[in-house]
Amino acid sequence: MRLGIQLGYSGEGFAAAVDEVVEFEAAGADLVVVPEAYSFDAVSQLGYLAARTSRMELASGVMQLYTRTPTLTAMTAAGLDYVSGGRFSLGLGASGPQVIEGFHGVAHDAPLARTREVVEICRRVWRREVLVHQGEHYRIPLPTAFGKPLKLINRPVRDRIPILLAAMGPRNVALAAEIAEGWQALFLDPAAMSRVFGPALAEGLARRDPALGPLDIMVPLPFAVAEPTEPLLARHRAQLALYIGGMGARGRNFSNDLVRRYGYPEEAAAIQELFLAGRRDEAAAAVPGRLVRSTALVGRTPELRDRIAELAAAGVTTVLVSPLAPTREERIKDVAELKQVLIDTPL
Repeated sequence: MRLGIQLGYSGEGFAAAVDEVVEFEAAGADLVVVPEAYSFDAVSQLGYLAARTSRMELASGVMQLYTRTPTLTAMTAAGLDYVSGGRFSLGLGASGPQVIEGFHGVAHDAPLARTREVVEICRRVWRREVLVHQGEHYRIPLPTAFGKPLKLINRPVRDRIPILLAAMGPRNVALAAEIAEGWQALFLDPAAMSRVFGPALAEGLARRDPALGPLDIMVPLPFAVAEPTEPLLARHRAQLALYIGGMGARGRNFSNDLVRRYGYPEEAAAIQELFLAGRRDEAAAAVPGRLVRSTALVGRTPELRDRIAELAAAGVTTVLVSPLAPTREERIKDVAELKQVLIDTPL
């Protein structure tokens, strides 16, 4: 199982976070993932990380499907793969209508069909094919007097950059299992994996091209080598409340839908009502403790071994941890200890 580091949304602490990532790399971390949402873009930060690291892989987590043309997405991924020496993976996601329509002013329509077309176009660009694509949502070149089929000028480091699709809904998960090298999950409860995601994964894997290799299942987790106390997990509890309650409108919130499928329909409804009413502390308090603990990786070393074994049994192949320890020294130590647990635990 690979050990990744999940960075938070960029801000004033980015330079210090990168300094820490360099130490995480020395401690054995295999991967660093940079989100985007409606903060600073992920691309500029990934370029900076490419220059500051030497071994670990880099991934977007995730670049948004609607905010770049498919061709620019492919060009950007090829550029990041070039400056990192072949260490980049393209994490893509549809985000949600509040961000795409509210912040970017672009219609959030047909996410499944658009994802499939974008992935197809990217792979053609990386193979340096003369690009002609006549899809339902993208037409390249446009049928104008000046539209001319072109191919990428540069020769990419790799003609197949790994694509990681973020997905929560059954149809999105099935699509990721079918066409992507990896699936980026969110708030994954391994005990519910087979019940909630099993049918979708099986559907997608049945259509998967064997040339893609095994599906890399990636899970972000707040992490600490410590007792799972309420104060330590408070930030994770607040994040769950934010996503379940506020990342979307009533009837259009993917995290809320997921928690309902986990078996918390009443709690999901209550969290959303409280959050949208501005009662955020009460919304966080309403998040079930079992959900908080099952979607985190916090415990002493014996408990961590058991949790890693549980995640592996559920099919997880990469953990993306957000270290919770209060000091940098403790966070580096915890990541090194987790790396040793991954080495020592038979999976």
